[in-house]
Amino acid sequence: MDANEELLNFVYQNSQMGIDTLRQMLEISEDEKMNEYLEGQKRGYIELHKKAKQFLSENGTDEKGLSMMEKMKTYWMINMQTIRDKSSSHIADMLIKGSTMGINEAVKKINDYEGKAKKEYVDLMKRLQKFEEGNIERLKEFL
Repeated sequence: MDANEELLNFVYQNSQMGIDTLRQMLEISEDEKMNEYLEGQKRGYIELHKKAKQFLSENGTDEKGLSMMEKMKTYWMINMQTIRDKSSSHIADMLIKGSTMGINEAVKKINDYEGKAKKEYVDLMKRLQKFEEGNIERLKEFL
């Protein structure tokens, strides 16, 4: 897989994970203010997901979505972690941890592929990084 394809598929998969996770969290959360925030965050991931798909198509490559095993693992992990604590604070903490992992991977990919991949693709990765950083800052109010 070349640098362009790897960067774009990372954004594609990361945003898909965000969309799927937020859909599930919206079913769990009972806090109206938290749900409004989660809906907005989900829209942000959808925008990134669409842009990554568009770039993959323009690049002549197919998107590599999350495997069924990855999806099931995440689904069960969220269910197990929220079975006893469905509070906004706990949900925010879980999402902050996920966004932190996304930031770390985005920074690594930017460092690895800046100058090797198309600038607009690296810029999309930087946009994902900034989006995740913003998510963390906004989620802190729910802790």
